[in-house]
Amino acid sequence: MEPHRKNASKTLVYFYVCAALFVAIKAQYEKYSFRSYPQSELMPLETAYGYALDQYAAENWKDSIKYLEMSLRIHRLLKDSESFCSHNCSKVGRDQQDALLADSELRVFNHVLQRAFCLKKCKASSPVFSVAYPRKDILDAFYNRMPYRYLQFAYFQGNNLEKAVSAAHTFLQRNPEDPMMLKNLNYFKTLFEVDEYLIDLEEQPYQSLFVKSVKLYNAGDFRSSIAGMEQAVSEYFQVYELCLAACEGAHEVREFKDFYPAVADHYTDVLECKVKCEGSLAPNVGGFFVKKFVATMYHYLQFTYYKLNDVKNAAPCAASYLLFDPQDEIMLQNMVYYRFYREQWGLEDNDFRPRPEALQYFNQTTMQKQMLEFAQHYLQSDDEDVVSPEMTEISSDEPPDSEFEGVGDYEESIYAKWWQEPKSKGDAGEPYV
Repeated sequence: MEPHRKNASKTLVYFYVCAALFVAIKAQYEKYSFRSYPQSELMPLETAYGYALDQYAAENWKDSIKYLEMSLRIHRLLKDSESFCSHNCSKVGRDQQDALLADSELRVFNHVLQRAFCLKKCKASSPVFSVAYPRKDILDAFYNRMPYRYLQFAYFQGNNLEKAVSAAHTFLQRNPEDPMMLKNLNYFKTLFEVDEYLIDLEEQPYQSLFVKSVKLYNAGDFRSSIAGMEQAVSEYFQVYELCLAACEGAHEVREFKDFYPAVADHYTDVLECKVKCEGSLAPNVGGFFVKKFVATMYHYLQFTYYKLNDVKNAAPCAASYLLFDPQDEIMLQNMVYYRFYREQWGLEDNDFRPRPEALQYFNQTTMQKQMLEFAQHYLQSDDEDVVSPEMTEISSDEPPDSEFEGVGDYEESIYAKWWQEPKSKGDAGEPYV
C-alpha cells in the first residue's frame, strides 16, 4: 500500500475527493449531495434547527424529525462548501514573483487579498452561502452532535426504535460519558437486539478502516492489516485537511480594534478551531477515544511490518511514532534494535527518519498549538473575562436549544413518562487493544 498521498492541487480532483468523502449512504444523508443540493431544502441552519426544536417542544415528532435531519444535511453542506472553497483558493497569489513584492508584508497581504477575491467568487456560486450564516453557538451544538440527542427521542416517540438506537449511538461517539444517553441506550437493549443498529451516522471511512485493521492485526493477518492501516493513514490526513479548511469560515467581530490586533483576533479564532481538529477526528472505540491516534496508527504499522520482516518500512514508522511520544521506552528500544541490525537488513540513514507526511503533520499541529498558546497568553484582553450585568440577562442570542438545558427540563420530564431501569447492566465498552 502506498504511503500517504498528498492532497491533489487541482480543483477538479479535489472536488471529487470532497464528494467521495462526504456523500453518505445512511439515514439523513441518504439523499445528500454536495454537488446538487435541492433548492427546496436550502434555508439558514439556525432557522431549520430552531424550527425542529419548536416542533420537538410541541411533541410534533414527524416534523421535528424532518427538520432535524434537514439541519444535519445543511450543516454538512456548509462544512463541505467551506472546505471546498478554502482548499480551492489556498494557493492563490503564492507563486507570484513580482519584484515589487520583495517586501515580505506586501507578499503576505497580496496573498490575503488574492485569496479573499477567490473565496468571494467561489462562495458566490455556492448556494449555502446565499442564506444567513449560523452563529458560533449553533455550530458548537452541531460539533457536539446535539441534534442526535433530540433525534433519538423523537424517533422513539415515532416508534422507529432502530433509528433511535443509531441516533443515540452517534451522540455517544462524541459524548461517551453522557449519563442520560447511556441510560436510554441500555433501555433500548431491554427491548430488542441492538447490535446491528449501533451505527455512527457521522463516522468517517478511516475510523472503520482503523478498527478493521486492528482486528486483522489481532487475528494475525498482518498483510491485510497493513493494507487497511495504510489506507486509514492516507484517508485520515485527507479528512484532517478538510477539517482545517472548514475552520476558515465567517468570523464574528466582537469589538473594534486596531488593524493588527483585529487580524490576530480573527486568526486566533481560526487556530482554536484548527487545534480542535486533531481531537475531534480521534475515533471512539468501545466508549474510549483513541489517544494519540496518528501515533497509534504508526505503532501498529511498525510492528506489523516487522512481523512481515519488512524492517525497511518498519523503521520509518517507529521514527514517526517517536515524533508524538519521544520518551516511549519500548519504541526507543525498537529503534536501537533496528540500528543494531541495520547492515543485516540493508538499512540506511534515511530509513531511520520519520515518514514525510508524519513529519509535516507533527510540525503543523505543534506550530498551531504554540501559536494558539501565545495568542491566549499574550493577546487576551484584560477585560475579556469580565461579564457585565447586561450580558447576564436573557437575550435573543440564546441558542435555540437553551430551553432544554438543565436538570428537570422539558426533555427529562418526557423521559420520566416511559423510563424504567433496564434489565441489563450498563455498557461502558471495552478499550481497544
